[in-house]
Amino acid sequence: MKFWYIFCLILVHEALQNVLSQPAVKGKRSKEPAENKIKPAIKKLKPKITKLKESTENVPKVQSIMTQVLDKGRFQKAASMMSMTAGQSMELRCKGEKIAWSYPEYLVTFRDSRLSIKQHDRYGQLILANSTAADTGEFSCWAQVCDRFDCKKDESKTGSTYIFFTDKGELFVPSPSYFEIIYLHPDKPTIIPCRVTIPSAKVTLHREFPAEEIKADGTAILYDVKKGFVYQHPQSNQSGVVYCRAENKGAPQISIKYQLLYVEVPSGPPSATITASTNKVRSGDDFSIFCTVLGEPDVEVEFTWIYPGQEYERPVAIQDSWRLVNRGIGHTTRISNSVISIEDFETIDAGYYICKAQNLRGQTTLATRVDRF
Repeated sequence: MKFWYIFCLILVHEALQNVLSQPAVKGKRSKEPAENKIKPAIKKLKPKITKLKESTENVPKVQSIMTQVLDKGRFQKAASMMSMTAGQSMELRCKGEKIAWSYPEYLVTFRDSRLSIKQHDRYGQLILANSTAADTGEFSCWAQVCDRFDCKKDESKTGSTYIFFTDKGELFVPSPSYFEIIYLHPDKPTIIPCRVTIPSAKVTLHREFPAEEIKADGTAILYDVKKGFVYQHPQSNQSGVVYCRAENKGAPQISIKYQLLYVEVPSGPPSATITASTNKVRSGDDFSIFCTVLGEPDVEVEFTWIYPGQEYERPVAIQDSWRLVNRGIGHTTRISNSVISIEDFETIDAGYYICKAQNLRGQTTLATRVDRF
């Protein structure tokens, strides 16, 4: 019995030792072996969206450098269009150490003393005194970047404004002539320059004969207050005499007349031909070479000759001329001629005669040969 009592005490002691060797956590179950190991956690994350900004590194920033000087030394950014009363003086400034200007053709043509342009240390200045209705138009400036040899326009630093110099007595911008010829080119828009001094004026286009109003539909014919009426795709049946009519809170006014002539020759380098009065010449005889261009009425042609006796300074006569030819109602072309003449034919005159005809759109080269008979 005593032995059994001792055996029970030993079991109780071992049980107490096992309990005391484990940290007691209230309310938690005992953990299985290896259960305290940290397991990798897998979290579900919302995808992060990054908004990409458009790159502006390669896009030049254009900033207006033009300001208008107001009374009492006040300044304001020049608007794209402005109206001023004719008779007022106007001053514009553009920031920059070297500023170039452009202004209405009227002021260029007459080199008007009312216009003053000065370059200061940090800005360019344009002053127009005693403005008139004829000064209406585009005024623009731009900064120049210069080196030792040349100056180039800085496209990122420019400014412009279109100014209406309003005059109730002159609804239309005055023209230096009473009649103007305008050519209708089939491959490009044509402008009838009925510009007004008051942007709110109502302007219409009219044909003289037969007397009728020509409707501006906004597609084939449209009106631009800065340019006038624009024929987008000119046609031969639009030839004739036209004029414009403007009205603004008073009696209407009539513009000058415009003669519209259709051009049947397409734009491009000169369409030229070359012929000789004779290609076989006897010694001592005279002969001529003709270079002829059929082209647009308002496009000038320049001629250049290369001939066999040129290096020997052989005396020759060269005569250039041109004339307009009416090829039907409203169809007009320009015939340009250049003639090279040689007197008293010699051996050095035999060979190729080369004519080069050039206009703004290119050059055409033709040749013909003259030999001794």
